[in-house]
Amino acid sequence: MGDGIALRPVTPEDREFLYTVYASTRQEELSVVDWDEDQKEAFLRMQFEAQDKHYREYLQAVQFDVIERDGKAIGRLYVERRADEIGVVDIALLPDHRNGGIGGELMRQIMDEAAAAGKPVRIHVEQFNPAMRFYERLGFTALDE
Repeated sequence: MGDGIALRPVTPEDREFLYTVYASTRQEELSVVDWDEDQKEAFLRMQFEAQDKHYREYLQAVQFDVIERDGKAIGRLYVERRADEIGVVDIALLPDHRNGGIGGELMRQIMDEAAAAGKPVRIHVEQFNPAMRFYERLGFTALDE
């Protein structure tokens, strides 16, 4: 993949790391609530567990991968490959690894895979998510609000 970037399947030992990645994506959102750190932690753990359970129970053919750089875990990539489309369920990097081209390269690889298979790539992004600009730069267009 270049620059020491690799994917590997998620293992049970990755659970705390995956929580850390998830929690890092919610920091800005939680900065405006009047909760102490314990309340935020409890909320984030509950949300992480609910999200993980949902992904594993309701999505069909998801590949759960850890993104590594030089053998060190730096993010997660969850991709659902279906007969009619490729869905990016989640892509997230730890803050120190964002905005350096890693996510863009991974997304371009997924888009190339989909193009070769004649399938669209779909991803769900909330309107308020700052990553929306990232996906627009890659050529994604909103289908619904």
